[in-house]
Amino acid sequence: MSVLIVLFLTAVLVLFSGVFEKGKYARYIGILGLIVGLYFSFLPDCEFFAQYKAMYEYGYNAALFTKISIVVTLFLFFLGGFAFSNHRSHQSELYSLMLFALCGGIVLFGYQNLVTLFIGIEILSIPLYVMAGANKTDLRSTEASMKYFLMGAFATGFLLFGVALVYGSVGSFDLYAIHDFAINNPKNLMLIMGSILMLSALAFKVSLAPFHMWSPDVYQGSPSLITAFMASVVKISGFFALFKLMTIGFNGIAGDWINILGVFIILTLLLANVMGLVQTNAKRMLAYSSVSHAGYIALIFFGLNNFSTYILGFYLFAYSLATVGVFISLIWVEKIKKETSFAAFNGLGKREPLLAVVSTISMLSMAGIPLTAGFIGKLGIFNQAIAGGSSFLVLIAVLGSALSIAYYLRLIIAMFFYKEDNFHNTERASITYNIVSIVIILALVSMGIVPDLFAKLFGL
Repeated sequence: MSVLIVLFLTAVLVLFSGVFEKGKYARYIGILGLIVGLYFSFLPDCEFFAQYKAMYEYGYNAALFTKISIVVTLFLFFLGGFAFSNHRSHQSELYSLMLFALCGGIVLFGYQNLVTLFIGIEILSIPLYVMAGANKTDLRSTEASMKYFLMGAFATGFLLFGVALVYGSVGSFDLYAIHDFAINNPKNLMLIMGSILMLSALAFKVSLAPFHMWSPDVYQGSPSLITAFMASVVKISGFFALFKLMTIGFNGIAGDWINILGVFIILTLLLANVMGLVQTNAKRMLAYSSVSHAGYIALIFFGLNNFSTYILGFYLFAYSLATVGVFISLIWVEKIKKETSFAAFNGLGKREPLLAVVSTISMLSMAGIPLTAGFIGKLGIFNQAIAGGSSFLVLIAVLGSALSIAYYLRLIIAMFFYKEDNFHNTERASITYNIVSIVIILALVSMGIVPDLFAKLFGL
């Protein structure tokens, strides 16, 4: 909980820094706070907070996913100077909202109670509704904010209805009390209905089909840095919350919800990858890519073993790094050309070779090409699912991965093999963007060759 307090105080300080010189120092304060928070995340939690363990516990798994989320958020803050260059008047609010959303994610990593789960989801979601509409003069941004808010309200209704049914059957919000009740009463209809409603609500948060319909429009309309935050940190938080809820609280009735989740996975992998093939806008393509990865990640629920949490953490970190890697180029191209169509990337390999290379390696990692971290992550999840007897789902996932290569290659080909003819700006990528690009390239390739590097990075 020490990490949570550090980041919350940082968010408040960043918010009030907007009073001075239009928030000129907000990003630097945020980066400093994130570094301090990362340092605290490696330390044992203060004994004072042991009294709150019934609601929130900063345990081994919570520490791992907190570290991952802070590292990814740090990368995004480093990109923020250029990405938020047209938000100078309210950049402190945007950085502060990102930190508040991160606090919500950290609450989700350590929740022990359905009330804490709900609080974490709302702390995570409400800042996102605001950030999605940050481009006040862009109708797409306003549409993204409204659509995300309305769909989020429906998801919250599902979640609360599910919580009510679970509490009505168990008589407790405690996750482990629910676990014990489910083991002893596996045929309790009210508990089963509650679990399915809560699964549906969290499927919205992680963009599993058929609850993904908001994703393409919201991802396209939101500022690109916020979209990257949604596709990485928000997905990390949502998936771990879902993983913890279903594998601990509702593990005793897994037979009643696991097949429903299997249907979600099949719909997600087929629909998202087919839709990704027909996109002409890189940002919408990445939205469908994010949806498809929700399908791959959800395979973690099949064939659970003692390494499942580690595999989940590895995959989410590799995917988040790759997402940031692609958005480095997308942010730069969007700022220079004011669009994100595939044609806008023509000739990027010649104009900004390092940005093109990091995007290429990131997309190859997303596709699961060997010698990248994404390949190791997919291999771990697929092996676990096969061992659990879910070979059919893995076959669908492999088919989806094959389809994804096609739309990733379209962007790679545009960057390296098409001649650019409409760059009218002489601005070059900053040293910060180049350094972040190099770090992500090294991380994705190193983790693909030496997977144990992930454990060493996070002190496992």
